[in-house]
Amino acid sequence: MHLPDSLRCALAAVRPIGRPRLVGGCVRDFLLGLEPKDFDVEVGETDFPTLHRALAPFGATDVVGRSFGVIKLRTGDGREYDFSLPRRESKVGAGHRGFEIAPEPGLSEAEAAARRDFTINAISWDPFTERVIDPLGGQADLKAKVLRHASPAFVEDPLRVLRAMQFAARFDFTLAHETALLCRSIVDAYHELPLERVWGEWDKWATQSTRPSRGLAVLEQTGWLAHFPELAALRNCPQEPEWHPEGDVFNHTQHCCDALVKLQPWKSADSHRRRFLLFAVLTHDLGKPSTTIRSHRREVVRWTSAGHEAAGGPIAEAFLVRIGAPVGLADYVRPLVVDHLIHHHGPKSEFGDTQVRRLARRLSPATIDDLALVMTADSFGRPPLYSPETHNLIEKLRAKSRLLDLAARAPKPILLGRHLIALGEQPGPHFKQLLDDAFEAQLDGMFQNEAGAVEWARNRLRRTEHAK
Repeated sequence: MHLPDSLRCALAAVRPIGRPRLVGGCVRDFLLGLEPKDFDVEVGETDFPTLHRALAPFGATDVVGRSFGVIKLRTGDGREYDFSLPRRESKVGAGHRGFEIAPEPGLSEAEAAARRDFTINAISWDPFTERVIDPLGGQADLKAKVLRHASPAFVEDPLRVLRAMQFAARFDFTLAHETALLCRSIVDAYHELPLERVWGEWDKWATQSTRPSRGLAVLEQTGWLAHFPELAALRNCPQEPEWHPEGDVFNHTQHCCDALVKLQPWKSADSHRRRFLLFAVLTHDLGKPSTTIRSHRREVVRWTSAGHEAAGGPIAEAFLVRIGAPVGLADYVRPLVVDHLIHHHGPKSEFGDTQVRRLARRLSPATIDDLALVMTADSFGRPPLYSPETHNLIEKLRAKSRLLDLAARAPKPILLGRHLIALGEQPGPHFKQLLDDAFEAQLDGMFQNEAGAVEWARNRLRRTEHAK
């Protein structure tokens, strides 16, 4: 395992006074062939003051919790490491925080590992002998791609169920049957969780997934899908088999989410864009349960969901509120949900300039490029069907938006208040209406530059004056 020099120096200083072990995610990621990012160290066979003194020469030390023995070391190279003592945790109250934690430096490595959530996170690493310490069989579970609880104490922390959801999605793992049964036994404990912790796990799902459907499967397998009724309603919501051979809307949504994270623009995006795109795909068909009916279409009785895009917008917002999403995320997600079928409405041969300008405006702060990714994922979410016609329409929309320089941004008003003042107008309440009308005219293509905007305003003011 490659360790930063600053960490190696600190570990060397700790070695004479205790038993340092790298633990948790850094070991898991290393064994999975991933580059570890965050390094946590557990030091047995020492006490808190001795550990603190050993670390002090290597940077700023923040005592996160003396009562449970955690020191956050910030080194001169800008890195941050958590050093902790082995500890016992006793459940004394409800919820994620209802624990009494006490350092116990003499715990064996097996006893220390048992307090962790999953066996894959209970593996430790001796940085000096490069020996893997795996008392709970975590390496075998890593190889089998299985999430398994580390001990029966798993049920004491209900947040671990949502951690299973995001771990499964991030690493493409399945949940062990016996662990799923434990999760079902604490399904009612969901309401003990602070909303910000619920969001924290959903955020990891949205920004770090390699196979998001695995996380959704965990929610269903554990019975915790019931806590997200907007998603639960998708299960058994029928779709027309000719158009959706993959099954119900829940299956379709899983396929769509998996398709999105395979697209290169999503892989290369920052966490902000990844987040709203995956939530847009997750929620794009939330309107189907309330709009799906059997109806005659082309003289054949089919399942249809007319208007589900518009119906899904408010439901997507309600879901985001339910999971504690930050204010502003819905501003990106909702328009992508409402307009995700725009390429199937209207003429199929060409997208008009006005149509694209108005679409770019409706989508803002999301963009037509964002919408194209949602549409693409939606189309790929119907295996084994592949529709070249649909992808051709998406590319036509993107091409037109690039031509108008609107692929990655919304149109901005050309005519501004300063132009009206330059025409001799005094600022007043009539400015807003005039500027709003000018923007509508701009979207309709009546002018495309500043000179045209000023001429439009001059003519408008002249007509208004004549009408008096």
